[in-house]
Amino acid sequence: MDVETQLQALLVVSVVSVAAPFVSALLARLLVPQVVVLIAGGVLIGPQVGGLAEPESVELVANVGLGFLFLLAGYELELDHFRERSGRLAIAGWTVSAVLSIGVTGALAAAGLVNAFVPVALALTTTALGTLLPILRDNDMLDGPLGRFIMPAGAVGEFLPIAGIAIFLGSEGRLVGLISLVAMCAVALVLAWLPRLGRLPRIEAISRKGEHATSQITLRLTLMLLFGLLVLASDVGLDVVLGAFLAGVILRHWAPGDVAALEEKLDAVGYGFFIPVFFVSSGMSLDLASIREAPLRLVAFFVLLLAVRGLPSFVLYRRDLAVRQRVQMMLLTATSLPLLVALATVGLDTGHMLPENAAALIGAGVLSVMFFPGLAVALDRSTPQRHRGDEEPPDRR
Repeated sequence: MDVETQLQALLVVSVVSVAAPFVSALLARLLVPQVVVLIAGGVLIGPQVGGLAEPESVELVANVGLGFLFLLAGYELELDHFRERSGRLAIAGWTVSAVLSIGVTGALAAAGLVNAFVPVALALTTTALGTLLPILRDNDMLDGPLGRFIMPAGAVGEFLPIAGIAIFLGSEGRLVGLISLVAMCAVALVLAWLPRLGRLPRIEAISRKGEHATSQITLRLTLMLLFGLLVLASDVGLDVVLGAFLAGVILRHWAPGDVAALEEKLDAVGYGFFIPVFFVSSGMSLDLASIREAPLRLVAFFVLLLAVRGLPSFVLYRRDLAVRQRVQMMLLTATSLPLLVALATVGLDTGHMLPENAAALIGAGVLSVMFFPGLAVALDRSTPQRHRGDEEPPDRR
């Protein structure tokens, strides 16, 4: 594909990215998140509707956007949560979802509706924390009990399915996949300790002097870390989102210099350009023809995401959150998309997943992003500010 075609595609995608916040603001009463507008814009300009751009022409930039999405998700995660009740509940909730998913997917496979058991079973246990972050941050929903519980729940709903992809769907077999996963985590731990070298007086002085200058040292170090782990994950046969997520976790522990300024820079680079391209590309890649041929499959997967991944949250958090907040947890944990794209891609590449199921899964993920977070935000806004604290049971650790 020539450079001119790629530049034209980026221009069209940029127009959608610029228009998205304006459209979202005009539809403020409908509580339409920008993510939804970006995906819908991608559908409109994509090859199956407007034909203005091909997803392949922005594939590299979209993949970097996906990496940024998971980098920021890992950066927002506080590992201390997993020493508390919120972390234990997150793991318990995912475990219940996994058991339910195995039962549901087994029944679908027995009925001949599912050809690839593992990708579909993993898909029903995912949570799109990276996708949710901009929505939650824009609506000030990360503070308070809900934010304390949704962050570890979302992290588990991203990391454990990624681990499942590495172990069960790796091209080199399960044992090699498991070894690769352990090696990747070991490399991440080593990298987390390396920045201690940066505390040498001379190196630290250079870093602090250049972090806000034209050298932008801390931002360059962050991008190097991101790309390095993306390449490493790809080379050892793991999904690249694992590398991005681990990069974010590492970065939170060793981010040098002005941490607040670094966060603003990452937001500017990620949300300003790369992440919108990923969402628009997701809309462009949506297989509308397969969805039209089997619309009930999309509806079924959409309902199963809520039942299998969301419903356990409503039950497990009954001692910690009010009913309204548990409904929000149910909706937010059932929101999926990036990992559904990855699982569908793996299933299609191996020839195990039916094309109509791959399209239905991605379509269900798009619908979950379009509806579930908006409903959660609506519930949050319908709660009078002065009474929100009255609804929150004490945090049980």
